[in-house]
Amino acid sequence: MIVLTAPTGRIGRQVLDALLDGGEKVRVIARDPAGLTPKARERVEVVQGSHSDPKVLGEAFEGADSVLWLVPPDPGAHDVREHYLGFTRPACEAVKDRGVRRVVGVSSLGRAYGAPAGQLSAAFAMDEMIESTGAAYRSLAMPFFMENLLHQTDALTTRGVFSAPVAADRPLALVATRDIAAVAARLLADDSWSGQGTVPVIGPDSLTPDDMARVLSEVLERPVRFERPDGEEYKATLTRYGMHEAWAQGLLDMAAAQDDGIYEPEWRALTTPAPTGFRQWCREVLIPAARTTAA
Repeated sequence: MIVLTAPTGRIGRQVLDALLDGGEKVRVIARDPAGLTPKARERVEVVQGSHSDPKVLGEAFEGADSVLWLVPPDPGAHDVREHYLGFTRPACEAVKDRGVRRVVGVSSLGRAYGAPAGQLSAAFAMDEMIESTGAAYRSLAMPFFMENLLHQTDALTTRGVFSAPVAADRPLALVATRDIAAVAARLLADDSWSGQGTVPVIGPDSLTPDDMARVLSEVLERPVRFERPDGEEYKATLTRYGMHEAWAQGLLDMAAAQDDGIYEPEWRALTTPAPTGFRQWCREVLIPAARTTAA
């Protein structure tokens, strides 16, 4: 039995589809099962509730061989680290109590970085906590998600601009969530691995944000430029729209770590990149999303 957390999220739903296509037996934890596709609802076991709830986790992990562990973001969280660990503590107890053998976690590149890195540091603390259970563990280590740009489709199509609080001229490692999901599904369906380790999942490109703007200009067939917002203005904008100051500061700390090279050691050592390039992702994911936004 394979258990998925966050099965209706961007990564989880793609993992779920891949596992069902492979004929795997899957159980999901879902706050709202209506968020699952009709195909999934027909074929999976559903434990309704939050995967921060010890009772829900105990029920879901009973008889589980493998678990996909993903902590959902919470822009309203007052403490970023505690948000991650508050979810993970009861999961670790359930892993031990129910004898779960393997866990695949969605984490980040840069665990050896050492300096504060916002949400990335919280993900590394999550990794350590899961490893302390003694279960076999694979930490999927990712950089900047290409899908982050989907939040900016309106600005891209109406003003020809995208923004992030990172340097315009520094290469930024990228990954498409479909590549993350493919690696996660493969590991979850494989009962041969053991031990604990990190699996970097990084796309094939080496692009700066200015380079990304040039690709976007070509693909969207309109001029696109990159803008780096002032850090304090960026934080103020996020909090004005309801994000807690702690979560917004974590995003700034994460961006500072990206500029400081948090991803670079694992990126330089990579021998087999994930298949999806940025230009391909723009054509196959961003353009359809932009058309939907404009409709």
